[in-house]
Amino acid sequence: MTRNPLPGAPLAAVLAAVSAAVLAACAAEEMPGPEEGAAIYAENCTACHGYRGEGGDLIGGRNAPDLTRIAARNDGTFPRARVLSQIDGYHRGQVPGAVMPEYGALLEGDLVPVEVDGVMTPTPRPLAAILAHLESIQVP
Repeated sequence: MTRNPLPGAPLAAVLAAVSAAVLAACAAEEMPGPEEGAAIYAENCTACHGYRGEGGDLIGGRNAPDLTRIAARNDGTFPRARVLSQIDGYHRGQVPGAVMPEYGALLEGDLVPVEVDGVMTPTPRPLAAILAHLESIQVP
């Protein structure tokens, strides 16, 4: 049985302390930049979205979306949570006919804190890196 690290403290306080410790451990990691994400992008995404991220035609008459205009399609705001979900495959099966593969390897590695909708969220480093790259290539 696990011993309460803060005897007498309410459960919410214990959870807050644990959450703060996890984020502090993540914060010790240097955040990945767009350059690190560009290398992951080149390895995983260029076949469909092109080297510049401008999308293109796929086999079967489908199109890979232009990744340089994600923010433009969302009233100038880069939707981090939605982009992370698209990359990690979390919502696969909810979109009929979705052709983007899941990238399980992007969910491995050290965790780093990424701000998502005002909340610092522990995120696998490769996923955070590709997010940084995609944010960096946005055009108006």
